[in-house]
Order: sequence, then structure tokens, then C-alpha cells
Amino acid sequence: MIRLLNIIGARPQIIKAAAISRTVKDHYRDQIRDIIIHTGQHYDEGMSRVFIDELDIPEPAYNLKVGSKSHGRQTAEMITGLEEVILKEKPDYVLAYGDTNSTLAAAVAASKINVPLVHIEAGMRSFTKLMPEEINRILCDHVSSILFTPTPAGFSNLVKEGFNTANAMPWTIDHPGVIHCGDIMYDNYLHYLPVAARNSNIISRTGIGEQMYNLMTIHRPSNTDNPEHLRHIFEAVMEICTKEQIMSVIPLHPRTARLMKKGLDERFLKKLQSEERIKITGPVSFLDMILLEQHANMILTDSGGVQKEAYFFNKPCIVLRKETEWVELVEQGTTKLAGTDLSEILRCYHEFSGKRPVSFPPIFGDGHAASLICRLLIENAALK
Repeated sequence: MIRLLNIIGARPQIIKAAAISRTVKDHYRDQIRDIIIHTGQHYDEGMSRVFIDELDIPEPAYNLKVGSKSHGRQTAEMITGLEEVILKEKPDYVLAYGDTNSTLAAAVAASKINVPLVHIEAGMRSFTKLMPEEINRILCDHVSSILFTPTPAGFSNLVKEGFNTANAMPWTIDHPGVIHCGDIMYDNYLHYLPVAARNSNIISRTGIGEQMYNLMTIHRPSNTDNPEHLRHIFEAVMEICTKEQIMSVIPLHPRTARLMKKGLDERFLKKLQSEERIKITGPVSFLDMILLEQHANMILTDSGGVQKEAYFFNKPCIVLRKETEWVELVEQGTTKLAGTDLSEILRCYHEFSGKRPVSFPPIFGDGHAASLICRLLIENAALK
């Protein structure tokens, strides 16, 4: 039986881990021991505990409880904690997802003590190293033994960076394997959508009813920590709501809620809070979120994960950033990069209102990415 240290920390990683843990439990429980480590990067109950419970993820064997700190201090504490667990558990693989500080810490801790690192969501590039996430992606990829790409573009990016995709097993840090497997979030979309339809009451709970609405999420420090960016985004939301007579639903990250009070002037904040077409909620669960996405008219976000989920649901998406790691979505015409400029957000909105995208080709795989990942980990371990 192989021992897999499954590293989670931020909300999206918890959701992605659900696909792997579910597949292990359903198909590979006699061949893989799934040991979950929570770094504590997202420590708020609404951003962590609720997802573990709702998605039926095994209880983390370890919680490092690192919490919110500067990039350097947070990552350093994670590396220290993860190294201790890796030395204790002696895993066959350390598995990291995406591009957060938890991802980077797992990459450094595992590679420094010669434990094979597996990177899920490898090869994604926004092509701007001003984004901390871009640094994390690149560094993690280049110390990984096995890299699983969610899209053809991710695979192509690794080829351009010098990875030999013809490498045969056994894969190691000096002889890495690169596999295009599809996106495990698409696995989750297929699995949890009927569950959400049965169990979520978010539509009635928020009072949306049959009304048309746009869905917006905002959490990136480049937006929330900049009062000008924050104001432009909410001015756009306000103008769309009032001029287009359409509701906006905004589940807020706790940090964003705090920074709104700090960064927006009191008069504008009161106007925003009193606008009846704007529904601001606390964080919502994964099941609630996918139901909100399914029924939305349009989605505005600075989240990478929500961009993909918009695509799963065939929804136009406006990205509140100047770049995206999901370049295929822009190329398909289903996603527009607006940044935080008020006029650009409004222009993108009106373009989509006038001409909605109709083609959403299946670029994220067949819904069996997690099964392929587990099978290849077993096969590779047998050859070491």
C-alpha cells in the first residue's frame, strides 16, 4: 500500500482533495492510504471546516494551524511543520494542488528531503511573475516528480519550459512524468451538482427566488488591498444593478468584508449596503456556490477556480484581473479580462449582454481525472 500525504490549506485545495479522497475510498482503499495534512492557511470555519464536512473529506490527520501571516513567515512555518510530518510518516508521495503558499511549502519541504512531489494542476501560467501564485506554480512544477496538467495548454507550457513528456516510468525529480489528465474540479462538478440540487437551499435562503442575478466573488489582495480597485469594482456592480435592473449576489471572503469597511468611504459603503438589488452574504459552502453559479446570468470574479466553474456551467465570465492562468477560456471567447477599470468592466458586461458565448468545448477532460491520477501513482510506485 502506498502512503500519500495529501496537502490542503486554502478552500480550493480542500475541494480538489475531495476528488482524490473520494476516488481512493471508492476504488483504491486497499492500495492507497490517504493521509491529509491541513496547513491552516484558511482557518476560518466558513472557509475550511464547512467544506471538509460537506464534501465528506477524511478528517485531517494533522493541522499545522499556521493561520494568516506575511508570505515569508507563513510559508516558512508551513515548511517547518510539513517537514516534521513527512519525516514522521515516510510517505511514498507528497501531493500538492494549485498555486498557494501551501503548495509552495509542500514543494520545498518534500523536494529538500527527496520525497517525490506530485503536482495536480501543473503547467498553468498567467505569464506575469508579479502574481505570487505564478511564482508558486513555477517553483512547484520544477521540483515535482509527477506533474498532472488539467488542460492541453498546461501540458504545452511544460513542453516549452523543457520538460520531456516522453519520460517513461519510474518518474523521479530528475526524470519527471508529465501527464495531461483533465481537471479534478470537473470530476467534482459532475459528482456534486446533483447533490447540490438536492441539499442546497441557497436560492431560497438569500431571497433570490426567480429573479435574474449576476454572481461576483472577490478576494485577491491585489484587489482587496487597493481601495481604488475595490471602489471601481463595486461602482461597476452598483451601476450594473441600477441601470440594468438586475440583482447581484456577492458571497464575501471574511478578509474582503473587513477591507471594504477600511477601504471604501463611509457614504459609498452605506449606499452599497442599502441597495436592495445587491445581496452581500458571508462565505458560502461549495454546494451553495455551484448552485449559485448554475443559476447565475453572468459571473464576475478574480478567482481562478470560479473562472473554470463558470465555464462548466456555460456562463459568461468577467475576470477582475488583467491576466489569467486559464488562457483557453479567453481564447474560447467565454471569458473576458477586465481588470479593475470601471469602464472596462462595464464594456465587457455590455458586450456579453449583447452577444453571449454559445460554444463551451470540453477542454477539461472526461470527469475521471482523479481515477487516472491514483492509478498512475500506484503503477509508478511499483517500479521504484
